[in-house]
Amino acid sequence: MELKGYLAVRRKEIDRALNRYLPRESARPATIHKAMRYSLFAGGKRLRPILSLAAAEACGGKTAAALPLACALECIHTYSLIHDDLPSMDNDDFRRGRPTCHKAFSEGIAILAGDALLTIAFEIVAKANPGARYRLRDVLQEIAIGAGSRKLIAGQVADLEAEGKNIPRAELHYIHKNKTAALLATSVRLGAMSANASAQELAALTNFGRALGLAFQVIDDILDVTQTSEKLGKSAGKDVAAQKATYPAVIGLEKSRAEAKRLTSRAHAALAPFGARAHMLRALASYLLEREY
Repeated sequence: MELKGYLAVRRKEIDRALNRYLPRESARPATIHKAMRYSLFAGGKRLRPILSLAAAEACGGKTAAALPLACALECIHTYSLIHDDLPSMDNDDFRRGRPTCHKAFSEGIAILAGDALLTIAFEIVAKANPGARYRLRDVLQEIAIGAGSRKLIAGQVADLEAEGKNIPRAELHYIHKNKTAALLATSVRLGAMSANASAQELAALTNFGRALGLAFQVIDDILDVTQTSEKLGKSAGKDVAAQKATYPAVIGLEKSRAEAKRLTSRAHAALAPFGARAHMLRALASYLLEREY
């Protein structure tokens, strides 16, 4: 199957599963469940869960075993976006081409919707059946660390604290490594764990996820200064206006493009041990490098 078809099939599979896992809009209190679904089904790429499924396949596993973990990660990712858009964070009015959660509902409901998505992620994980090599507690620890104060939240804190400052490239790397790359690496690691990956396979996919995650964020930084809001589905130029620490701001646009290519090449190289089994992961890495939104 070529990549476009693969992405379409996997998105539908993930959306069906997420629809099963989340409470209905009519479940009391209806407002919170409407807000959760509003953001979760706003038309995201489903990149993180798709990477989980593709990583499971690369390790010879079945996507059914990885699906609950993949859906849990999408809930965590969506919660982080809801909170990231709040006035006290990045203060954005649009996400995926429509009003952000706090604009469609209220700040209070948006905060609670994010909290609820983070919490339900662990409920979904509890429905998973890890293989013989990795226990449920291993999976839970993996997610908790990836989404916690040493990874995802660490990057968000450093990002806020860097606003308006001239920071060194090493600090920028720290922000991107944690704010974006950590959860992407967790995605591929969980897919691999669901397929009973060997230590060597898990290490290789970890290297792939980290390089891909960094490349993804560098490209995001580039798109923020080169694309329109209509194309991106969110407010373009926000990083510049907020004096955010980004790769174009620190090293310039052309060097940022070169860095994205270098990181994508590193991601491809990490997949060498898998041969043809990692075909979709390679295709995904190339696709993300060339994306325009």
